[in-house]
Amino acid sequence: MTSEAFIIDGYVDEPACLGVPPYISPYIREVAGVLVAHGHAPRYVTIDQVRADPSLLAGHGRGDLVVMIAGLTVPGAYMGGRPATLTEIQQIGITLREPTTAIGGPINFGYAPGGGRKAIRQAIAGFDLMLRGSPAVALDSWLSGGEPEGERDYALSDPWCVAGAGIIAQHPSFPHVVCELETATGCPRATVGGCSFCTEPFYGLPRYRGIEGIADEVAALHAAGGRHFRLGRQPDLLSYRSIGGGEFPVPRPGALEDLFSAVRESAPDLKTLHIDNINPGTIARHPDAARAALEVIVAGHTPGDTAAFGMETADPAVVRANNLKAMPEDVFRAIEVVNEVGGRRTRGIPELLPGLNFVIGLAGETPATFDANEAFLRRVLDAGLLVRRVNIRQLMPFEGTAAYEENTLGRHDARFRAFKEWVRREFDEPMLRRVFPVGSVLLDVVIEVSGKPSFGRQMGSYPILVGIPLKLPVGTVIDAVVVDWGSRSVTALPCPVEINTLPPAALRWIPGIGRKRAASIAARRPLSSLEEFRAIAGETGLDDLIVF
Repeated sequence: MTSEAFIIDGYVDEPACLGVPPYISPYIREVAGVLVAHGHAPRYVTIDQVRADPSLLAGHGRGDLVVMIAGLTVPGAYMGGRPATLTEIQQIGITLREPTTAIGGPINFGYAPGGGRKAIRQAIAGFDLMLRGSPAVALDSWLSGGEPEGERDYALSDPWCVAGAGIIAQHPSFPHVVCELETATGCPRATVGGCSFCTEPFYGLPRYRGIEGIADEVAALHAAGGRHFRLGRQPDLLSYRSIGGGEFPVPRPGALEDLFSAVRESAPDLKTLHIDNINPGTIARHPDAARAALEVIVAGHTPGDTAAFGMETADPAVVRANNLKAMPEDVFRAIEVVNEVGGRRTRGIPELLPGLNFVIGLAGETPATFDANEAFLRRVLDAGLLVRRVNIRQLMPFEGTAAYEENTLGRHDARFRAFKEWVRREFDEPMLRRVFPVGSVLLDVVIEVSGKPSFGRQMGSYPILVGIPLKLPVGTVIDAVVVDWGSRSVTALPCPVEINTLPPAALRWIPGIGRKRAASIAARRPLSSLEEFRAIAGETGLDDLIVF
């Protein structure tokens, strides 16, 4: 029996799991539940907290247990936290000489410092135990006298998810924490090898989690103060509890309706209920069932949601060379379907939009691949469709995937950079103008960076970065109205727009005002009516949102 149990969150990011703040991964909560089941009251810190205060690692003696969760297989750009590097992980293992140390998570698959490089599988210096397979099952096995290894078993892990739910209150962002909920592990395309670069087939064929277990976990998280949830830990939510269909299971809208109803009943005053992965190949092959399933999602979620499409490329030759899940025409049709079902606006914000992921460096890629990618995105724009965001990353292949041996890493770096710049300039900004027109109100924006401007985001899937031209404390929650755009963010003002209190530097962002009119407004304050304001400012498009 150890005297203290300590969890260090090094953050994870996988094709079907996100645990970078404001997200907290299922791994953390399951491990906490295992520790509780073995009689411990676990403490929790993040790698960012350790960086800021290394003394958090001090004071652990013999008999204590430290468990670290870490690893990225789909690295990205993060605002809420910086995942642990291999150097940091090893330093932690070496620093903690006295306690027993264990590490688990996707770090077991390998490590690379970023996209564009191969991930190398290696032992982690300094740690006593490598938790193989499911970190929680492996930890339970070791604490019970067995080997530190074990595969996912929901009969075991569902009770741990409930027991460990309270750990979210120790998260530094609490209560602004998104609880990533697991509905399945594994990939139905594992029978055909899966996509060449993807690590999800390492988990085997799908194991679908029961609704009762998910509902019990949500109830426990809700009791602990959780109000933000994402059904994100699975490769394709449309296939939840599907039967048959081979590598593209037929969606079961009824199963999804039961799932969303159970989550809603377990957390009746939730603020966020979003999703993540949707396979465009599923929509293309089962259009009627997929449309019905998407309608269930829109009926059960909260607005501003994103269905992440793993498109990877618009080059059919690259699709074939890498056993990818959807041809460009499949993806385009899937974008149309999601727009038809989820494009309507609630409080000015689209309900559900697709997001596109491109991977650069796959086998078969040529300069023409980038031309095809650009042509595809032009087609989306010309068709008047909405896309929430385009994510472009360089391949980071892992041992055991086909892409580890067959890839084009480093061959088209200049063309990659030009493509990325083209997307930001020619696609992202006009699309942001389309998705978030002036006057769009973003509810409950949480400030994450204080300054002039301050930056914040809503809770949920791929929230837009919001710049507020005011110095606001971190953790402030405001409603904001969009007034301008960049390529990856919007500028917004607190809503309602208080004309008599905003400083001139913020007033100038009201459409049509600028610096001179902002100075005139400030000089004549207090104003008492919209008519008085219009006499100086003219039409702004924000009349319904202005107060005095």
